[in-house]
Amino acid sequence: METLRLGSRGAQVEELQQILLTLGYYEGKIDGIYGHQTQGAVMKFQKQFGLVPDGIVGPKTYEMLQPFLLGYTTHIIGQGDTLYKIAKQYHTTVAKIVTANPGLNPFMLSIGTQIIVPYSMEVVPMTISYTYEILERNILGLKKRYPFLKVDTIGKSIEGKNLYRIQLGAGPKHVSYNGSHHANEWITSPLLMKWIERIAEAYSQQGAIRGYNIENLWNQATIDIIPMVNPDGVNLVINGVSPANPYYQQLIQQNNGRTDFSNWKANIVGVDLNRNYPAAWEEYKQLEKELGITGPGPELYGGPAPESEPETKAMADYTRTHPFLLVLAYHTQGEVIFWQFKDFRPPQSLEIAKQFSKVSGYEIAEPALYQSYAGYKDWFIQDFIKPGYTIEAGRGVNPLPIIQLPQMYDQNEELLILAAILPNN
Repeated sequence: METLRLGSRGAQVEELQQILLTLGYYEGKIDGIYGHQTQGAVMKFQKQFGLVPDGIVGPKTYEMLQPFLLGYTTHIIGQGDTLYKIAKQYHTTVAKIVTANPGLNPFMLSIGTQIIVPYSMEVVPMTISYTYEILERNILGLKKRYPFLKVDTIGKSIEGKNLYRIQLGAGPKHVSYNGSHHANEWITSPLLMKWIERIAEAYSQQGAIRGYNIENLWNQATIDIIPMVNPDGVNLVINGVSPANPYYQQLIQQNNGRTDFSNWKANIVGVDLNRNYPAAWEEYKQLEKELGITGPGPELYGGPAPESEPETKAMADYTRTHPFLLVLAYHTQGEVIFWQFKDFRPPQSLEIAKQFSKVSGYEIAEPALYQSYAGYKDWFIQDFIKPGYTIEAGRGVNPLPIIQLPQMYDQNEELLILAAILPNN
């Protein structure tokens, strides 16, 4: 990780401020600016953990921060240890420790055994720019806390980043949700990750969310979530691009000479991933001309061929090999639900959309012409004749401000539960 000091800016500083705020060392705003207040908070943290309080976040300070960023630490069981004593030492609960260590007998602790100790705080942040690196840390942290989660990858992006899949549940209804097809709609990734965290926590405690018994949900459905389809693009929007990046020159050119990539929807080579699926793709290429799209750029370029990009190819291949009854693709703009593609109206689709609308407050809508072709849910509906939905969360100018995330989560929490329960085999 990059060394941070007075004057540093960006997503890493946001993450630093967020964790220091959570730990009680920082009282300022999360603004991504490493000012004197952030420096003072770092110095307090360093002093508390026996480091030289120089206010610079280098390797040793990161090493001390890492367990808090991940949300857990490890503990070697010693003489006289009990789970209650360990929980008190780390300000957590016995239940969290038991969940993270399946097979551990609380009444027969073996001296010298290393165990996972989750902290009391939640893992997934809802206050900061959500980069691929934060996603990876969150996945690792959640997997350690909730070892019953299944985590793997379905492929890699152009720049070699993993396209992660997190699987919840073990029931016969198999569904799939995804986020961040569009780079500047990255807020959909922490939305899905927070839902994973809340569901996993409720399941581990045999609890309920909004009146739904989560153990019953777990036994009814298998839920695959691809939280970040376009990790290269997400990092481009949040971090910009370095001159050392091999795509630097072409990206600057495609972005009309600008170094601000906040308007960027496409992947790292300028292909709009949600216009790259084989659902009336040829018709869309004709529309591109009318829209004035002549090649790679920030948005709307459908690529040289359907599934030309490793991200869309991975998504399509993964979808073809799983018996999904329903899919959700999360985007941001308008608080609406798109449920059909051309004349395809799979059984149950409209009825399920009405239930989604009821619990979320989102309207059922018709997409604009440029939104009507070559998208993931379009292709799923066309090829599998099963319910597929684009959920457009939030309102405003993309990327939506992170302050909208709690409301977006609240609007979609029950919708995400219903999507796993409602479809019939």
